[in-house]
Amino acid sequence: MRLSVDLSSSLDSDDRFQRLVDIVTEALPVDAVTVLSLDDDLLTPVAQHGLSDDAMGRSFLISQHPRLARICEAGKPVVFEPDCEMPDPFDGLLAAAPNLNEHIHACAGCPLWVHERLTGVLTLDALKPDAFAKMSRPFLDALGALTGATLHTSLLMQALEQSAKRSGLIAQNLMQSDRARHGSYLIGSGDVMKQLKDEIRMVGGSQLPVLITGETGSGKELAVQMLHKSSQRADRTLVYVNCAALPETVAESELFGHAAGAFTDAKNTRLGKFQIADGATLFLDEIGELPLSVQAKLLRVLQFGEIQRMGSDDLSRVDVRVFAATNRDLNEEVKAGRFRADLLHRLDVCRLHVPALHEHADDIPAIAGHFCDTARLQLGSGRIHLTPQAREALQEYSWPGNVRELENVISRATLRAAARGERGAPILLSARDLGEDFSVARQANQNAGVQLAAPLEAEGVAANLETQTMTENLVLGDLKELTTNFQIQLIQRAISKQAGNRSAAARELGMHRSNLHRLMQRLEM
Repeated sequence: MRLSVDLSSSLDSDDRFQRLVDIVTEALPVDAVTVLSLDDDLLTPVAQHGLSDDAMGRSFLISQHPRLARICEAGKPVVFEPDCEMPDPFDGLLAAAPNLNEHIHACAGCPLWVHERLTGVLTLDALKPDAFAKMSRPFLDALGALTGATLHTSLLMQALEQSAKRSGLIAQNLMQSDRARHGSYLIGSGDVMKQLKDEIRMVGGSQLPVLITGETGSGKELAVQMLHKSSQRADRTLVYVNCAALPETVAESELFGHAAGAFTDAKNTRLGKFQIADGATLFLDEIGELPLSVQAKLLRVLQFGEIQRMGSDDLSRVDVRVFAATNRDLNEEVKAGRFRADLLHRLDVCRLHVPALHEHADDIPAIAGHFCDTARLQLGSGRIHLTPQAREALQEYSWPGNVRELENVISRATLRAAARGERGAPILLSARDLGEDFSVARQANQNAGVQLAAPLEAEGVAANLETQTMTENLVLGDLKELTTNFQIQLIQRAISKQAGNRSAAARELGMHRSNLHRLMQRLEM
């Protein structure tokens, strides 16, 4: 009863799955619980407890994982023998046993069937070999049925949100089929990314132009792809134009087309991108680079839906929705005379900001896990894992190149690690494999106790510490303990000064909020 009440009390799909996982974890002797959704032969985690953070960015091909294949084929719950020789898909991903050579000894799984359709899988894993020995079959059947119903309900709710816009949407689309295969989605479940995804869903269904801002490499193109998929034009083409790659001499022709004889070598009439995108969507990437001479014609299209080919007096009407992206501050570009104010007003009807990677550092492990899977496919290697030290180092780095830099780092680290092992064998990425920058970042964080004192000393906080007593103890006592106590005092004072606001306290201490959180965990605060 508690489970059904909890699941019906939230309308958010992610919350519903996480509640189910948390309650199962409380009720059963398990070390890990995972709910995975199915699309074709690909299983993707939607909620988990007990796995490493990077597991949420991974996906599992059924054909490559015998245990998952057996669960899907069984049609009923499966309890594997403790000595089962089938490799476990979560080897190396269990938080309680991160070593690649340690196997989860107890494993059970429930196929999630709804209306004779397999929608996903629920897995239960435990280090204790006999953890599931006394678990009854009726209980597993009931658990699988409830989880399957939860998955089905969430998909239906997603369908209802879009049914007014796209009446023909089917359940398979709701599983976001090309999400894992093509990587065309934004990974992250923290507050920052959740807000962005909510805004994309809200804006996507309209016909309004959208301006997407964000730093280079932050994932603006992925946001555009999600916008397109949530729009009424999702079944039509998304036409891409890189404005930064358009010389001024060809920009007008590229966008609006030209008539035969419009200029030298213009032997034939050519359609522009706006005509190609008629009835669909046009994505103008790096629009801040567009020449001023072309901006006026772009304004006319947005105002009246009319285009005029080069060398022609005829006007043509087009129905095009425009997405534009930029890493520039267009308001500053307007002030500098490099961008038309009236065009900015036309584009900036709906604005979405894609955060820099350091602004949602909690999502880094999941994003890194996704890139590990991508690297595995490219190299033809075994499963790629991150050591806890590597995950920590990734989160402590500042990421000036954002998600694109993270992808490159994972690719290089994989090549380094793969060179040490046999082809096809599992790969373990260490902090050393990531590169020197990450070793430096990690060391800097380990020395945070010394560094974070500086901003507080300026306001005389250090003077209020019992310096003399600490000095005496330093000679006679344990240095590690004194350092720990000193860090705790500084953090407590900063949090108290900021009225309990940890984000503000982190800024006070000169560190990122996620680093402060990890430091407090390490100090058991």
